[in-house]
Amino acid sequence: MTDVALDAAAKKTLLRKIPHGVFICGVAEGDEVNGFTASWVTQGSFEPPLVVMAVRADSTSNGMIQRSGRFSLNVLAADQKDLAAVFFKPQKGVGGRFDAAPFQLGPLGLPVLDDALGAVECTLVGQVAHGDHTVFVGEVKSATLHRDAAALELAATGWQYGG
Repeated sequence: MTDVALDAAAKKTLLRKIPHGVFICGVAEGDEVNGFTASWVTQGSFEPPLVVMAVRADSTSNGMIQRSGRFSLNVLAADQKDLAAVFFKPQKGVGGRFDAAPFQLGPLGLPVLDDALGAVECTLVGQVAHGDHTVFVGEVKSATLHRDAAALELAATGWQYGG
């Protein structure tokens, strides 16, 4: 294959056109819980039910997912941009983010936000570590629905993550 010059501006514009939701991923390891905003998320299979999520390789939560083999995905309502913003900055969840976002531990012991539409808890069934993110594949083992409404989408927030 021959090398092709990549038009960086075109690449950035086009990749930012890929639609994304905005989720809060919850992780737990021992007594420590953490959470972060995830937008590179999609469903990957009906049977078994799988979700696919990309997580920054150098993040604390990436290591927690790899070591614990599990994560939760909290689905936010369209009007919960402020809640998503709480989880954007890197910091420990204990005594930090979760003070502003009450949660319960779900059946797998992962954070399920009280105010989210609901959450799924997943066990890790695959991963690809390549580039600056790790792509995790999780099998949905539990689902908690608090209410049904339109979900928060990245485009509606005015934020950019991609390109």
